[in-house]
Amino acid sequence: MRNLTIGFIGLGLIGGSVIRALRKTHPDFTMMAYSRSSSTTSTAMEEQLIDRICEKEDPAFGQCDYIFLCAPVQTNITYLPFLKKVIKPDCIITDVGSVKGLMHRAVRECGLSSNFIGGHPMAGSEKTGLKSSTDYMLENAYYFITPEESIPQERVEEFTELVSATRALPLVMPPEKHDFVVAGISHLPHIMASCLVNTVAELDTENQDMKRMAAGGFKDITRIASSSPEMWQQICLSNPEQIIHVMDSFIQSLQNARDMISNAAEQPLMDMFSDSKNYRDSLLDLRTHNALSNFFYTDMRDESGGIATLTVLLAVKGISIRDIGIIHNREFEQGVLRIEFYKPADMDAAKDILLKNNYVIYEPK
Repeated sequence: MRNLTIGFIGLGLIGGSVIRALRKTHPDFTMMAYSRSSSTTSTAMEEQLIDRICEKEDPAFGQCDYIFLCAPVQTNITYLPFLKKVIKPDCIITDVGSVKGLMHRAVRECGLSSNFIGGHPMAGSEKTGLKSSTDYMLENAYYFITPEESIPQERVEEFTELVSATRALPLVMPPEKHDFVVAGISHLPHIMASCLVNTVAELDTENQDMKRMAAGGFKDITRIASSSPEMWQQICLSNPEQIIHVMDSFIQSLQNARDMISNAAEQPLMDMFSDSKNYRDSLLDLRTHNALSNFFYTDMRDESGGIATLTVLLAVKGISIRDIGIIHNREFEQGVLRIEFYKPADMDAAKDILLKNNYVIYEPK
């Protein structure tokens, strides 16, 4: 790939992960960035992630071959008029937002269709900011690419190569189709998680028994409720038509389930759970596509130093643990400890070590 000059507007979790990945695979790229937090760009400079700190409307962006808009969707749109004035004729502007239709409409209204290729890496976590970004956040994650129709195919191919340099898996599709797909697999789950958490909070007992007992399935299904409220507010406001479409279907599905339970409909209930199990079991191995799924469970005696012994066994082999938690609710989980890793290779190596030391490993379902 030719040597590129790349600009970033916003250096949060995703923007930071993109720049870290590109710096790792292409250290000769020239990188510049603006962030509303000066401490963020200062950190990026100290870590040698960028070569230049930019102002909000910096003429230096006119030197860029690519510009990544990594702020929330509505904020990204506000930068388009400025960029139109300063970019080179062949500069490609892209974004990392999880809603594409609104951004594409804004690009067309601004007269930038010949310079825009939308992007959406299907990666992230409940954490935010450059400090939480990693150079492998995008590794083996789908990265949607939504080019404007007027973009030459060779530019789409070059951008696809650039995305591949982050170790992500490029997937090209129209922006409208993208917004429908992510409304179902990303936006609705976040709304569901928030609603479920709020429901439990409202119904909890005086002694907060639900909160104390919450573990396993509840924590896994609601983890994403800890994501940025600002980001998800903007997503809902940016993709209302598609979100409402899938929400209506889900609400009907909930109503159907309520009717089955109310009517003690044995076979329909069995069919509902069987169908969902079969579809869920047919999904691709999540370890390959989502770094946040690198975990397993293990049993351990309740004795002094037990956790310390386990962590030392892994530490001496250079294996980093992303998170470790005690499972207090064993109704749906085997194993008293849930251990999460940054990389699939670390998880596999940890299994081998623990098995050799007579630990019992349980795979997540």
